[in-house]
Amino acid sequence: MITAGDGLPADDPRAVSCGDPFLRALEDLDAVLAEETARALHIRRRIARLRAERAAGRDYADIIADEPRPRLVEMLAHTTRSLDAAGAVVRRTEARALHDAGMTMDEIATWFGVTRQRVSALLRDR
Repeated sequence: MITAGDGLPADDPRAVSCGDPFLRALEDLDAVLAEETARALHIRRRIARLRAERAAGRDYADIIADEPRPRLVEMLAHTTRSLDAAGAVVRRTEARALHDAGMTMDEIATWFGVTRQRVSALLRDR
């Protein structure tokens, strides 16, 4: 079997991304999305349970007091933090990749729907 320098099979897409920060960021985002998809299913089951308890006439204070951990709000906060962190890395590395490929900061700003100053900040962040 032919391998890339990192020991991965040469035809494995991860072998290509090892030296490419943007592709690495996309792989990390994909992993976060897989984890958050599972969490979203858990959240949906929790929502159904909360609705059922409310439909049964339970008081919100009692429902929430009995809610097992992680609580709905904790799961939502975790999802928000995870996606925000992964998204920030993707934005920075994509801006860097586009700039390195010859796009101007103004073009990247238009592409991202942000200001040129925001693109400048993204490019400064490492």
